[in-house]
Amino acid sequence: MRLIIRDDAQAASRYIADYIIERINAFHPTPERPFVLGLPTGSSPVLVYQHLVQRHKAGQISFRNVVTFNMDEYVGIPRDHPESYHSFMYKHFFSHVDVSPDNINILNGNAPDLEAECQRYEDKIQRVGGIELFLGGIGPDGHIAFNEPGSSLRSRTRVKTLAYDTILANSRFFGNNLDQVPRMALTVGIQTVLDVSYTATYLPHKTSHFQAREVVIIITGPHKALALQRCIEGAVNHMWTLSCLQMHPHPMIVVDEDATLELQVKTVKYFKSIEMVANDLGFRQKFPRKRDSLLDEDTLLSAEAQTNGLTVPQELPRTASPMLEPMSARLSDEDKNVSGIGPADMDKVADQSSVRMGARVAS
Repeated sequence: MRLIIRDDAQAASRYIADYIIERINAFHPTPERPFVLGLPTGSSPVLVYQHLVQRHKAGQISFRNVVTFNMDEYVGIPRDHPESYHSFMYKHFFSHVDVSPDNINILNGNAPDLEAECQRYEDKIQRVGGIELFLGGIGPDGHIAFNEPGSSLRSRTRVKTLAYDTILANSRFFGNNLDQVPRMALTVGIQTVLDVSYTATYLPHKTSHFQAREVVIIITGPHKALALQRCIEGAVNHMWTLSCLQMHPHPMIVVDEDATLELQVKTVKYFKSIEMVANDLGFRQKFPRKRDSLLDEDTLLSAEAQTNGLTVPQELPRTASPMLEPMSARLSDEDKNVSGIGPADMDKVADQSSVRMGARVAS
């Protein structure tokens, strides 16, 4: 889990936009091998879309070879309704960039068979090889997409009844008239976001399975501070579906300072220190090669990052970390005998977790 903290919503949104652009450009997408991007709606990502549009108009990013999948759509309102998520996406993003209409995928909330529509959506995600980066926002109750509190952590794309709090929160988009807010929606499931473990059918020579490469969440404002706290400091809980990110190998949450109000001070300091160290070493989010992505070795960054004279390998060894081994396994026989402590003694001391550190240091 990575938590990136910025001063305000503008700075947090700019960070995410820059990061998405960096990921797409590093991927070098082509028509045969597009970058697959999951997209949200709602108030949180609006600033992200504004920054992406600005950078596109400046010629710094193209979405021509990007395939998009939106997270959700209301059931029962026309596609051209001003508050449909089709309308939202074209208003804030699609109409301003060079994404191909054929590459845009949004659930059809007016399909004659809603369950079949959900299965069609899952099948299409499979055919393109899964999601490379899923961008998302959350509600004040910690729901991701329309996976309301109590949603199954194994859920896939499905029809979902909306909670009253969600209907109330969304009424601001419908003239504060609760009667106008849809009661149901189609949404990708939690498992759709976490683990799109499909075989890449458009790459016939690839037979391995892979996960949704990365999930990036934007959270801003004090009204979402409790949800962030439950995700970061709490346990995985279906009542706070954002907490499911603890089970993803590459989650990143970008927040403003207001969203951290419920976090412990030491938690905030810890994640800020992690980012500071990463910046000093010259990298941000680095991934092991050829494990769970469609990225080929040729499209990754150079094999090593050189910063301040320090060489940072970008490919992690495939063996287990030595930090997970007992101390006795990490010492040579000669080292063990220097202090006259044998392997059995070392294990005995290591297991005494309740002994104060001062009592465990040889005098």
